[in-house]
Amino acid sequence: MAGERVAAAERGATTIADRVVAKIAAQAAREALGGVPEGGAAPHAGVLVNHGTARVRIGVELDYPSDIGAQCGAVRRRVVQRVHALAGMEVPEVVVKVEQLHSVHTRAAQGRIQ
Repeated sequence: MAGERVAAAERGATTIADRVVAKIAAQAAREALGGVPEGGAAPHAGVLVNHGTARVRIGVELDYPSDIGAQCGAVRRRVVQRVHALAGMEVPEVVVKVEQLHSVHTRAAQGRIQ
């Protein structure tokens, strides 16, 4: 045993920065929502990585009216899937915060006034 060599793939450690996982999560949220509402901001994420798990908080802006619960559920599922696939981390918690609703009716009325 003392003379055996350890293969290169078995040595060392891989560390993925929180900001990298946050970028993956934000892109996954954008994919789940099908883009950004007109006049809205792209989803943004904050992540806490600890021992191969990532706890994620996502801020999103949505069109209104829409099924907010279904959209948040889609974001959660997509974030868990993509973070696991790309970073190899388990995601036990995804908190989705709806920060703003963009009304289709308000945008239509503003378009007629201008």
